[in-house]
Amino acid sequence: MEDIIVKMIVKEKRSVALNDEDIIGYCQYKEENNIWSIIHTVVKQEFGGRGIAKRLVLAVIEEARKQNKKINPICSYAKKMMESSNEYKDVIQ
Repeated sequence: MEDIIVKMIVKEKRSVALNDEDIIGYCQYKEENNIWSIIHTVVKQEFGGRGIAKRLVLAVIEEARKQNKKINPICSYAKKMMESSNEYKDVIQ
């Protein structure tokens, strides 16, 4: 099985999932008034069901915590993930 790497690209306001050099998924956010709104979480269909979307959202959450930002999960996946666990209460706007 391939090694999927997830990394933050803060200057592009997103996390990306890489399979070798190919971007196979991303979690995009926009920033307004110190709040990061997650607007899209996308993973290529052939890589679905492997927890990559969760890793993408977690990368954004970790970076938000480091920068003391709040998150407004607009994206349906991020919203469901974040609102279903008390683990993320500290960052939800």
